[in-house]
Amino acid sequence: MNDVALSKNGARGLRVFYALVIAFLYAPIVILLVFSFNNSDVPSFPLSGFTLHWYGEFLHNGDLRGALETSAIIASLTSLGAVFLGVLSSIALARRQFRGKAAVTALLLSPLVIPYVVFGISLLLLFHQIGIPNGIFTVVIGHVVITLPYTILVLVPRLEQIDASLEEAAYDLGASHLRTFRMITLPLILPAVLSAFLIAFTTSFDEYAVASFVIGTRPSFPIFLYSALRFPSQLPQVIAVAVVVLLVSLAIVVSAELGRRIAERRVQLG
Repeated sequence: MNDVALSKNGARGLRVFYALVIAFLYAPIVILLVFSFNNSDVPSFPLSGFTLHWYGEFLHNGDLRGALETSAIIASLTSLGAVFLGVLSSIALARRQFRGKAAVTALLLSPLVIPYVVFGISLLLLFHQIGIPNGIFTVVIGHVVITLPYTILVLVPRLEQIDASLEEAAYDLGASHLRTFRMITLPLILPAVLSAFLIAFTTSFDEYAVASFVIGTRPSFPIFLYSALRFPSQLPQVIAVAVVVLLVSLAIVVSAELGRRIAERRVQLG
């Protein structure tokens, strides 16, 4: 019996299904982009006209720019912390054999299955008990915990692809562990480190549930966005800034992917 996927009707059906999936995923983004140029306070069809007014409005909105700055600071600190801890954890998991390794792995990856609301409440109670005031620092701690598993899942497979004999040879030649990591391991895992950094950054930048419990008086971008949605007059500005964030994120991801491929090609040639 012929494979249905190889028949004309099967191939046509797969193309239609693929087109529907693409439309389902990207239609909201297209609608968001269209409404950002709508010359009306109400995002509805038909459009009342074309304008760039809302982009100028959010640039002069100090609260909105402050929320973006706060999220950028939180995401940057979170990414650095998550990648640093992720590299250390991944090396231990990929290069060492020790008792309770499975339990440690499960503990490090457990934030993937813990509901963020429950985790946020737990952090709120913990910081209250030990006397740490809510603010950027507490959000960074929470975000490092929830982004650490993603960095481990990216870095461990890359480390397992690297022949451990390269590091052993460096040790035999008298290199210290730090020098071996800096000269051998880090260049080989650098593309994965970059990917882990970007995943942690985007996850932290967009995270709402945990931040809503421990953010303090300085709102992050998702929290400001959610609050602004309750006021119809601010909705056009919210749409405009969402488009800008989307385009900037896309540019960063594309640049990072190009950089990752170039770095991998250089490593392979080396």
